[in-house]
Amino acid sequence: MHKSHKILIFFLALIIYSTSYSEPLTLSSGKQQTTLIELFTSEGCSSCPPAERWLNSLKDDPRLWTQIIPLAFHVDYWDYIGWKDTFATPANTERQRRYHQERGISTVYTPGFVNNGEEWRQWFGLKTLVASSNTPGLLEASITNNQLEATFISDIIANEPLKLNIAILGFGFSTQIKAGENAGRTSAHDFVVIGQTSQNSSNGQWNITLPDTQQFQTKRKAIAIWVSPVDRQQPIQAVGGWLN
Repeated sequence: MHKSHKILIFFLALIIYSTSYSEPLTLSSGKQQTTLIELFTSEGCSSCPPAERWLNSLKDDPRLWTQIIPLAFHVDYWDYIGWKDTFATPANTERQRRYHQERGISTVYTPGFVNNGEEWRQWFGLKTLVASSNTPGLLEASITNNQLEATFISDIIANEPLKLNIAILGFGFSTQIKAGENAGRTSAHDFVVIGQTSQNSSNGQWNITLPDTQQFQTKRKAIAIWVSPVDRQQPIQAVGGWLN
């Protein structure tokens, strides 16, 4: 094959790849409230691996993204006991502490589950998530490359400032724990919050750049998007889906 033909084929393939990559991803919640289930966890907590295994199993739940959206927030307050959590951030710890301040949870601990802004201790018993019967409104989002546009339409909440929250989730992580309470274990992590951002709006519309997560080597990524009051963390409506 002539060299010029090879170059032409290369650029055509590049154009096709770029075009397909830039096609927008559209997500819609429906009017029924999607359950946002948050796990506050730590690689330094000996009680956390069973909770994470349960959360990880939700990858195969047929309700994933349509009825339930799981997130794993790694906190840093156990780092001092010998092992620094790979994914822990002060922001994740602050989120859990703020739930306590807002009386959503009774105390700050790991593993700690929060179901639509409220403490969820059924993990220790039935471990079943019951779908919410609330109908707060419709959350829709469109993502093109690293730009997200979102709209929230509600008959219940009108003319009220709202916050759009975005979390990028990483999957397929494996960490060999070499110190602390879990020394010698290998921890598997899914639904890990590896990037997050938020933006307020007075009209239920947002245009926001996604957080950069290129520093994380992950097998797969997803996105979780939820609306909350500007002065509280409790989710009103949520939507999510795979990014790649």
